[in-house]
Amino acid sequence: MFGLPIGPETGRDRTRSDLERDFLRICRKYQLPTPEVNVRVGPHLVDFLWRSPHLVVETDGYRYHRGRQAFRDDRARDLELRRRGFEVLHVSEEQIEGEPEKVAEVLRARIARQPAA
Repeated sequence: MFGLPIGPETGRDRTRSDLERDFLRICRKYQLPTPEVNVRVGPHLVDFLWRSPHLVVETDGYRYHRGRQAFRDDRARDLELRRRGFEVLHVSEEQIEGEPEKVAEVLRARIARQPAA
């Protein structure tokens, strides 16, 4: 299922953290296509999704993505998303805050090209 409400902690733009809101600001500022936010792809909730170019972006802050189990869970999710034909791009909090132009440049190039068949 796609686009179902995910809980009361979700903002109007479906973001669940300041980091996710900062990422959306990059999309707006650099006029990137608006992604779907916090939607399910199969059993996995993904931070940002562009369906047409088959791209998933996960915004990762160390505070929420540390530890052995989080590492394992992330790799299992990434493998399943790749099996479904999605490319998964991880963007760190430091990149979002310190290199927004570079993040936008990479996203623009990836969104513009069609996924590998």
